[in-house]
Amino acid sequence: MFSKLEIVPRWIIFAIDICLSIFAMTLAKVLKHNFIIEDINILAFYKSMVAVVVVNGLVFVNIKTYAGIVRYTSAQDSFRILFSVLASTFILFFTNAAFIAFGAPPFLSNVTVITYSLFSFLFLITYRVMVKYFFMYIKNASLDKIRIIIYGAGEAGLATKRTFDHDNKVNKNIIAFVDDDFRKVGKTIDGIRILNAAHLEDLILKHEVDEVIFASYTIPAERKEQVVDTCLENNVKILNIPPPEVWARGEVSTAQIQNINIEDLLNRKTIQIDTDGIQKELKGKRILITGAAGSIGSEIVRQLLKFETGLIIMCDQSETALHELYLELEEKHNNSNFHAFIGDVKDKQRMDFMFNFFKPQYVYHAAAYKHVPMMEDNPAEAIKTNVLGTKTIADLSVKYGIQKFVMISTDKAVNPTNIMGASKRIAEIYVQSLNNSLNSSDVIFQNGLSYINDLHVKPITKFITTRFGNVLGSNGSVIPRFKQQIEKGGPVTVTHPEITRYFMTIPEACRLVLEAGCMGKGGEIFVFDMGKSVKIVELAKKMIRLAGLVPNEDIKISYSGLRPGEKLFEELLNDNENTMPTHHEKIMIGRVREYVFNEIESQIYTLLAHAGTNDNRNVVLQMKTIVPEFKSKNSKFEELDTVNDQLASK
Repeated sequence: MFSKLEIVPRWIIFAIDICLSIFAMTLAKVLKHNFIIEDINILAFYKSMVAVVVVNGLVFVNIKTYAGIVRYTSAQDSFRILFSVLASTFILFFTNAAFIAFGAPPFLSNVTVITYSLFSFLFLITYRVMVKYFFMYIKNASLDKIRIIIYGAGEAGLATKRTFDHDNKVNKNIIAFVDDDFRKVGKTIDGIRILNAAHLEDLILKHEVDEVIFASYTIPAERKEQVVDTCLENNVKILNIPPPEVWARGEVSTAQIQNINIEDLLNRKTIQIDTDGIQKELKGKRILITGAAGSIGSEIVRQLLKFETGLIIMCDQSETALHELYLELEEKHNNSNFHAFIGDVKDKQRMDFMFNFFKPQYVYHAAAYKHVPMMEDNPAEAIKTNVLGTKTIADLSVKYGIQKFVMISTDKAVNPTNIMGASKRIAEIYVQSLNNSLNSSDVIFQNGLSYINDLHVKPITKFITTRFGNVLGSNGSVIPRFKQQIEKGGPVTVTHPEITRYFMTIPEACRLVLEAGCMGKGGEIFVFDMGKSVKIVELAKKMIRLAGLVPNEDIKISYSGLRPGEKLFEELLNDNENTMPTHHEKIMIGRVREYVFNEIESQIYTLLAHAGTNDNRNVVLQMKTIVPEFKSKNSKFEELDTVNDQLASK
C-alpha cells in the first residue's frame, strides 16, 4: 500500500522544512534559557521566528532542498541540506551582528544561532532518512521478495543497490555484498554487510538466495566462471550490470540489469594494443575496408574511427547491411570521414574505379564467404569471392601503390578439410607469394597481368595476413544459433559430442588485426592466441542453464552429425609450421611454406577458369593440387582425394 503512494508535491516538502527550522529555533531558544519559558523575551522570539522563515525560505528556494524525492535521499541531498543550513546560519549571524553594529539590541545570541544550526541539520536529515528507511522496510517486508547478493562492493555495486532502491516496482531484498578484496570484508555499504566471496556457496544455501548480480568490471574470467558454475549448481539466477559507459551517462535502470550472457563468460582479459603506434601509422591515411558491413569489417571501421584517420572507404555488396552501418556511424560520429561504397570485390572494373577515385593508402580485406556447409555446396562461388576477390584487391593494391594490404584469414585454412578453408588458404598463398615476388624483382601490374619490367620501379605494397578462429556473436555463428533454439524451446543441435572450437570476441580480434597490420613488414602470417578451446556441447549446456532451464529435461540436446567439411577441432598451424614471437604476447608470426609466385599465379588462373564455368569437380581437384594438405571430410568431394593422389603420382 505505502509503496504505491504518489510522490509528495515539492511545496509540502518546502513547508515541512520551514516548520522544522522553526521548531529547531524554538528548541534552541528553550535550551538557551534552561527550559524556563518565562525567561524568553517574546518580542525577540517573534523576531527570530520571522528571521528564520525569511532567511530559510530564500535559502531553500535558491538551493532547492525540496527538489529531491525524500524516499530516495542520497549523499548528494545531504550535502545540499548541510550547505543550506550553513548558509542560513551565516546569514542569521551577520544579520544579528548588523543589529549590534547599528546600536539595536540583538534578537539572537551566538550560542542560540549555533544550537539552532545543529538542531536544524539534525531534523532536516533525520526525517528524510526515516522516510527513506520506512519505504525500504515496507518494500522488503513483502512475502514474495527476491533475495539477492551483489558480487562487488565497489562503486558499481553501490550504484546497483541504489538503482534497485529507486525502483518501486522491483521487489528485491539485498542480503549482502560479497567481494574478493579482504580489506572490504566485514564493513558495510548503505547498511548492507560486505562478506567474503570465498563463502558464496554457503551464503547461497544459508539465505536461500535467488539471484547473484555481478557488479564489478575487474573480476578475472576464471573467477567469474567459477562463480557462475556455483550459482548454476544451486539454481541461482545470474545477472550482469550494463557497461561502464552506461553508468557514466546516468542512464541505468533495473531493466538494464539482465541475465548474464555466455559471451560474458567466454570473454578474456582485455587485450592492450599499441594505440600510440597505430595512431602514428594511420593518422591522416585513407583506408579501404572490404566486407565492411560484416561482423569483422564493421568492427574494424568502428575501431578505426577512434584514430585520426583520413577518409574511411567502406566497401560491401550488401546494400542493407552497409546502409545500417552508415546510419549507425552517422548517429555516433559528427565527422563525415567515412563513405559507403557498394561494390563486389569480384568486379574488377568497379574495384578499379574505387581505387582510382578514392586512392586509398591502406587496405583491410575482410570480404569473404565464410559458412562451411554453404561453400561445400558452392565451390565455384567460394573461389570467385575468396580467391578471385582477394586477387583482384591485391593486384589493384600493387597497381595503385597501396602501402599495406592486411588480409583477414581463418584457422580453417590450416590443414583444410572443407572448401571454405581451402579457398582462404589459397588466398593466403597468393598474397604471401605476391609480397615475396615484389621484394625480389621489379614486378608491376597492368590490366590484371604481371610481368618483369626493365624499369627500376619498386612496388611498395606490403602484404600481411592475420589468422584467427571463431568470433563471438558473428553473423550465423553457433552462439546466436543456440540462443534462437533455446528461445523456441529446443532442441539445441550440436554436430558432435566431442567437437571443440576456439572463440574470440569481435572487438578483441579487430584490435589484434590493427596491431598486426601496423607491426607487419610484409609477407607475414600473424597467428593470434585464441586461448583455450571450448567444447561445444558444454557451451550449449551452460547456455541452457543460464536461461534458467535444465539440459535434456527442459531443453533437449540433439546431435546432428558433423556437417560436410567440418572438423572436430580447429588448428592455427599445420604440422609443418611453427611460430616466432612478436613484441605482443597475443600475436605470433607463423612460419609457413613459401611458394613461387609465377607457379601459383598460373595454377590460380586455371582454378578461376574452372570456377568461371561452374565446373565444381575440376575446381575442387585444382584446389587440392594447389593445397596438397586439403583433405575433404564428411563431404561428397572425399572421392577426389584418391583421384588427386593418383594424378600426383603420375
